Amino acid sequence: MEKPDLTGINSEVLAYIEYLEGKLANTKRPSSGRSSASVSASEPTEPETTMQVITISQNGMIKRTARHHYARQKRAGMGVFELDLPEDDRPAKIILADEQSELIALTNFARVYKIPVAQIHEAAVRAKGTPLADLYRSFGMHEKEHVVTFLAGSGNQIAILTEKGYAITRNKNFLKNGAILYDVNTIEPPMAACWSTGQDELFIGTKNGLGIRFSTKQVSSRGTSAIRLDADDELLGIAAVEPNGGVLLVSDDGRGTIRLMEGFRPNKSPGGGGKVALKAEKMVGMAAANPADDIFIASALSKMIRFNAGDIPAKTGAVQGVHLMSLRADEVSAVGLAKFS
Repeated sequence: MEKPDLTGINSEVLAYIEYLEGKLANTKRPSSGRSSASVSASEPTEPETTMQVITISQNGMIKRTARHHYARQKRAGMGVFELDLPEDDRPAKIILADEQSELIALTNFARVYKIPVAQIHEAAVRAKGTPLADLYRSFGMHEKEHVVTFLAGSGNQIAILTEKGYAITRNKNFLKNGAILYDVNTIEPPMAACWSTGQDELFIGTKNGLGIRFSTKQVSSRGTSAIRLDADDELLGIAAVEPNGGVLLVSDDGRGTIRLMEGFRPNKSPGGGGKVALKAEKMVGMAAANPADDIFIASALSKMIRFNAGDIPAKTGAVQGVHLMSLRADEVSAVGLAKFS
């Protein structure tokens, strides 16, 4: 039967129709797990790779899928249906990591746990995950302990952002399985982290679209006040950047930009108020990025799009950004980035 003209239909109804179409496509998909939408994307998939796209939901479901199963699309496309979740759940984190590597899980107790990527449930692009808690059972975590962020890859040191805006650095040698990086009773629990060379700069973003930039060398191992927050604002994340680099900034309405550091003046020291980084009502994702990288964005309705960062016009000033993902009665819920040299 030919699909009827849906012009004029309420956007929420359209979004639900697309959700049902994704469910139907999933039931008809062959065992290979390849999404028909991804096959018909504008660019072919990359050669087979051991790099994995790890998707974690708000309610703690997790799966991994080889990165080459996600075809690059054009910026502002609709994407393909990703993690198969109940209506009351949504994607919360996207992590890119090699199958032979480990994820570093950082908890609210500032404790480190290492999770082999190969132990994470492997599934097709559109498939259900398994409970993240299954991976924690051997850790002996405290009943009030939970993971607040994950790190993939490696670096000379880890830069940690706490709940109230302090920054702390720890050498990579501190990252032993089960190690406590600092006393959360003295400072406060962590909420985000990134790898750093120790010679770079740190960019901290807030949900109101503000940011601050300063040298990593100015951060004490005992903790340094990094940013002064407005009463109606919340911290979003932390990224290590180079003076000639850029930071991907994404808002919940699917718009974003790569903000070049050459147009974002660094503070002489940490602890100041943020400056406008992205003109947005709600910023939901950020990551240090360069034009060779690939961006992965997931929506609340579990759609995932992959496109090249070079498709985004880089800006030196504060802008609303361009459309990165087409959304209908939907919003961006997670952002990830695949690094390419």
